[in-house]
Amino acid sequence: MKQIAVVTGGAQGIGLACARQFKDEGSAVALWDSDPAALEAAKAELGPETVTCVVDVADFASVAAAQKETEKTLGGITQLVNSAGIAGPNAVIEEYPLEDWGKILDVNLTGSFHVLRAVLPGMKTSGYGRIVLIASVAGKEGNPMASAYSASKAGVIGLTKSAGKECATLDIAVNCVTPAAAKTRIFDQMSEEHIAYMLSKIPRGRFLQVDEAAAMICWLCSAENGFATGGVFDLSGGRATY
Repeated sequence: MKQIAVVTGGAQGIGLACARQFKDEGSAVALWDSDPAALEAAKAELGPETVTCVVDVADFASVAAAQKETEKTLGGITQLVNSAGIAGPNAVIEEYPLEDWGKILDVNLTGSFHVLRAVLPGMKTSGYGRIVLIASVAGKEGNPMASAYSASKAGVIGLTKSAGKECATLDIAVNCVTPAAAKTRIFDQMSEEHIAYMLSKIPRGRFLQVDEAAAMICWLCSAENGFATGGVFDLSGGRATY
C-alpha cells in the first residue's frame, strides 16, 4: 500500500525530521506549515514531488482546504503527524496575557482537533490510518510559568485517548508522544530562564534530538504498529514518572 504522509509544522523542527524519515521510508509527503519561506526551503531539501500547503491549524477552513489539495494531488492520507505548535510567553498565571492564552489553546489543542476532524473521515472510509499528535511532558507534569502551553498539551493527551478509542475497531491508530524540549525554533518564544529550567529537569542531561523523536513517531505511523492506540509515549529523557 502506498503511504501518504501529512506533517503539520512540517517545515521545521520535529516535523521536518519526521518528513525526512517518511520520505526515506518511501512515503509521499505533504507538509502543512504556516511559514511560506520555511516550506519553500523544506521542499527544496525534500524534492519537488513534496506537496506544500500554507496552513493555519487554528482555522478549520485552512486545514480542510489543505486536506482536499493533498488528497487531490497525492491520494488518500494514510499517515498524519500533527507537529504544529507554539509555546507562548513565560509568565505567572495572574499576569499571563489573555490574548496569548487563547492563541496557544487555539493552535495547540483546537488545531489538533481540526486536523483530526479533517483527516479522520477519509481514514475511516478506507479503514486504515496512523496518527501521532505531538503533546509534551509539560502536559503530564505542568511547567511553571507556562500554564497555557501545559494546559494545551494536557488537552492533546486527552484528545488522543478519545480518538484512539473511537477508532479502535478500525485499523486506525491514534497516539501521542510527550517529548522533553528539543532545540527548535520554539525556543525563540521562551526565556533563557525557562530553557534552563527545562534542561535541569531532564535526567539525561541534554535536550531531545529531533531525529530521535522522528524515529519513535514514524514507527507509530507505520503498518508495523498494528496494536498501540490511544497511547502516550514518553520521549522525556527520564523526566516523566508515569
